[in-house]
Amino acid sequence: MKLSLVVPVFNEAHHLREVIPFLYSVKLPLEHEWIFIDDKSKDNSLELLKELSKTYPMRILEQPTNQGKGAAVIRGFKEATGDIIMIQDADFEYHPRDIPPLLVPLMDGDADVVYGSRFKKSAQQVHRTYHYFVNRFLTLMSNIFSGIYLTDMETCYKVFRADLLKSMNLQSNRFGIEVELTAYLGMVRARIHELPISYNPRTRLQGKKINWKDGVAALRHLIYFNFMVSKEKAFSNLPAKYSK
Repeated sequence: MKLSLVVPVFNEAHHLREVIPFLYSVKLPLEHEWIFIDDKSKDNSLELLKELSKTYPMRILEQPTNQGKGAAVIRGFKEATGDIIMIQDADFEYHPRDIPPLLVPLMDGDADVVYGSRFKKSAQQVHRTYHYFVNRFLTLMSNIFSGIYLTDMETCYKVFRADLLKSMNLQSNRFGIEVELTAYLGMVRARIHELPISYNPRTRLQGKKINWKDGVAALRHLIYFNFMVSKEKAFSNLPAKYSK
């Protein structure tokens, strides 16, 4: 069994020298590959990734134009060779020490998808008020629309069996990818686990890119992907074990 970690990168040069050793600091229980997708950064992120790849084994993909986080991770999903695929941000908000526990339900054959929740009771950290309430509201609406009860739909740490993920016809270019992934899971018979993770939120001054416009867009995505996209359009070659 092999794990693919997909990392979108856009204008992260100011801390890549620190964040790459941070991401690689945890021993993972599976054979794994790191896939970094540079989303046409305007700084020297790509050059730094190429330099760091001499020390830290990684695959580097280059987007021809800046298209957004969603487009970058979709590219990474397509290129991934692992049996399990997950998303990792190129910053310090999520700690890679939480990755091994998230893999256990998939490795044991008990789950097809695992979400890492920042809001489970055992995940103790202070959240920024605005983002906290927006995330909780969007998660509530997602739960109602998709029929899947989660505490943190917007989490970065989503881990999938590759055969399920690669059958999804994903189309979101920006942060709507979180909504789309969850909406499509509501259409199939997938075993979903949710486990607590730690979280260290960064501010816009520290490089956080999501803003209120993405929150408004998320509402549109919730309606579109849950009610306007059919299962036939959402999936191609879906393995029979996931069909309802």
